[in-house]
Amino acid sequence: MELTVGFALAKPAEVLGAEPYMHELVAGIERVLVPQGGSVLLRIVPSAAEVQATIRRWADGGLVDAVILMDLEPGDPAVALVRELGMPAVVSGDLDTASGLSSVWSQDELVMDAAVEAMLRLGHTRIAHLSGPERMAHTRLRRAAFERAAAAAGAKTAVREGDYSERSGRELAAELLRENAEERPTAIVADNDVMAIGALEAAREAGLDVPADVSIVAWDDSALCQLSQPALSAMSHDVQTIGELLATAALAAVAGEAPGAVRAPVAAFVARGSTAAAPVAAAAGVAPEASGGSEASGDR
Repeated sequence: MELTVGFALAKPAEVLGAEPYMHELVAGIERVLVPQGGSVLLRIVPSAAEVQATIRRWADGGLVDAVILMDLEPGDPAVALVRELGMPAVVSGDLDTASGLSSVWSQDELVMDAAVEAMLRLGHTRIAHLSGPERMAHTRLRRAAFERAAAAAGAKTAVREGDYSERSGRELAAELLRENAEERPTAIVADNDVMAIGALEAAREAGLDVPADVSIVAWDDSALCQLSQPALSAMSHDVQTIGELLATAALAAVAGEAPGAVRAPVAAFVARGSTAAAPVAAAAGVAPEASGGSEASGDR
């Protein structure tokens, strides 16, 4: 079977070159497609509008048999476009964003619950979230879950919007860490591994110790997390499995099967050297526990 799945993505080159997530995702997609004679046609473009233009060109030229949609906005016009074109498609995102198309969802709300819970267990009561672009549906779901979980425990929060780059992680964390010791966050959850690396550098530049003064958690585990100094605690998704699920859903769509929704395994919190009990003065009324080096499942 010769089958091509198109994957057009609007992502800054600065981010794509540094972020391991996309490489792992495509590897998972190819693991399903290649043994069946299929392939991925990947296009990195500068904007969401160009994603739509690319999909239309593919359809007009009969160049792909299905498409994968990712990093969508609520009510994203790309969903309406593939319907208009009659093109088989699968969305990497939640059910509402997929709006009736097949979807594979990484259950970001539960993952964020687990990340916040891990910091609360360590006694952190001032927690910051360095998010991806607010326009994206999954960013909004993560942010809402972050604020809800922290509020339920009475924790103070701060949120800063970034673009997944190391630079934005460093600049946003530096802004937060300039606060006085009574106000600055003692824990930071970054929306990807690259931003977490930036936050780690910002802490060093501010003369703060990680994890004694501030704990840092990366969304998405990777070699970057494992090799950093200190090694970064992370929410460890099985990214290649997510890619496999997307490819399988795309094949089902090509075969004319009814749209379905698949939930990917919930990421687990992996504790490493970048997280520890909150500073005593910042953990009033909360009993901390050592981070150790164990894993705590995000399943709820």
